[in-house]
Amino acid sequence: MTNTARAQGATVWLTGLPSAGKTTIAGILGNRLKAEGHRVEVLDGDEVRRFLSAGLGFSREDRNTNVQRIGLVAEVLARNGVLAVVPVIAPYADSREAVRKRHEASGTPYVEVHVATPVEVCSERDVKGLYAQQAAGRISGLTGVDDPYEPPVDPALTLEAHLQTAEESAASVHAVLAARGIL
Repeated sequence: MTNTARAQGATVWLTGLPSAGKTTIAGILGNRLKAEGHRVEVLDGDEVRRFLSAGLGFSREDRNTNVQRIGLVAEVLARNGVLAVVPVIAPYADSREAVRKRHEASGTPYVEVHVATPVEVCSERDVKGLYAQQAAGRISGLTGVDDPYEPPVDPALTLEAHLQTAEESAASVHAVLAARGIL
């Protein structure tokens, strides 16, 4: 891309259970898009929570606040020509819908991707040790185990990431962005 002033921004929202593969797919996709010359920002849910949403807990209200903050940052970036790739659990459909509506209100493309890895596979992966901690009774409120996860009803793409490589999943998201004229 030679003229970044005309760059098409969009938010690519990857939602799914903990250890579903969201962050890995987002990193691969982000690197590919950067290599192609796009302006890209990966807004990792854990990193944003640590800094922008420090002090929030994991109640439904706090999770909603966190998702709305991330959604605002993503929409502002996307509206200004950046491809915002957002790997965030975002367990509640109403929170994700509010983010979608924020994008619609500003005419900013929003692409929701459901990383639909089953909880059994996520528990085996247990990248951050959350499932083990929950099973041992050290934490509660784990999304998809003892706290709800409301899968998207009509995502732009559903990835069965446990049945393909992360590279294949990232390529599928890239193909959707290309088909929608975002790339």
